[in-house]
Amino acid sequence: MNPRDERRDEPRLHRVVLEDLRRSGLRSTLARDVQDLYVFYLDEERRTKLATMGVVRRFFVVVFWLFRSLLMKLLPARRLMLLLAIVLGLGSDIRFNVGQGVTVGFNARAWGFVLLLVVLMLELKDKLLARDEIDVARGVQLALLPKGAPRCEGFALWSVTIPANDVGGDLVDYLPLADGRLGAALGDVAGKGLGAALLMAKLQATLRALAPTCPRLEDLGSRLNSILHRDGLDNRYATLFYLELTPGRGSLRYLNAGHNPPYLLRSGSTQTLPSSSLPLGMLPDSIFAEGHVEMEPGDLLVVYSDGLTEARNAAGSEMGVARLEALFPVLRDLAPERAGERLLEEFRGYVGNERTHDDLSLLLIRRMD
Repeated sequence: MNPRDERRDEPRLHRVVLEDLRRSGLRSTLARDVQDLYVFYLDEERRTKLATMGVVRRFFVVVFWLFRSLLMKLLPARRLMLLLAIVLGLGSDIRFNVGQGVTVGFNARAWGFVLLLVVLMLELKDKLLARDEIDVARGVQLALLPKGAPRCEGFALWSVTIPANDVGGDLVDYLPLADGRLGAALGDVAGKGLGAALLMAKLQATLRALAPTCPRLEDLGSRLNSILHRDGLDNRYATLFYLELTPGRGSLRYLNAGHNPPYLLRSGSTQTLPSSSLPLGMLPDSIFAEGHVEMEPGDLLVVYSDGLTEARNAAGSEMGVARLEALFPVLRDLAPERAGERLLEEFRGYVGNERTHDDLSLLLIRRMD
């Protein structure tokens, strides 16, 4: 394509700006961005100190701490450029007498603005390059996730995973096993973002390789733990709930490695399936135990990651387990897909326009009549 034709296809700057001004929710978006800057640049200790200060003092301290934190996060050359841009921006016209009555001058503020713009362009370039890499990583992660719930005689399954960022650290997966059995897993890697996504991919690949060869789930847990502890990073671990279904039978065996206890909703009661060990990769010699439960026709198993119960609203309050449990009378009579959608409705209604800070995953399984 001719470069001139490509330029014609680009949107006009004034139209883009006018469209930005017409967008609904602009004020709330700006307020949320300011809050994100506050949390990103100021750690919890400093935010706690600020809460004890008066309004005037707090304003000046916030400005100083934000500026200092900004400088410390820049590369050395860009840090010096930004400081120079500020110095120039505070000046006025600067003139030099070069002799023989000749004076050379320049507008310091204009050059300060140019330097500031260069720093901004360099930071934006890094962000866009990183964005391209993250887009590739997201494509790879989406390819690894199941395209839909598989069929298993006597059961109806539904699952979803929603990353807090472009890539996430939650694992939802299905594993075809011998004799028509089906394995299903929901895991949660500590942290979020690209690092958690890479560890999640490793956990998924390791689980797929080991599960078909481990008749005992306690052995599966031990082998997974040894590999993640050997190859993992400090302060990086993963919780995992893994189960196996047998077509036409309600007998279910499972492994819960430090994960939130799933709920088994029965017609007149609720049962939890608690964890029997620490998360995977935390300690080298953790002991794991296989659990068993009999699902009766109509029973619904709800497996979730803590991105559901730890979601926060605008006031900073967590959604909590009690709010989840209050939905159980409604969920008992719903198909897995509709029950999952109802959980997501509750989640979105509670969070509102707030950005989520943790990945959310759900796995629902109903024993059919």
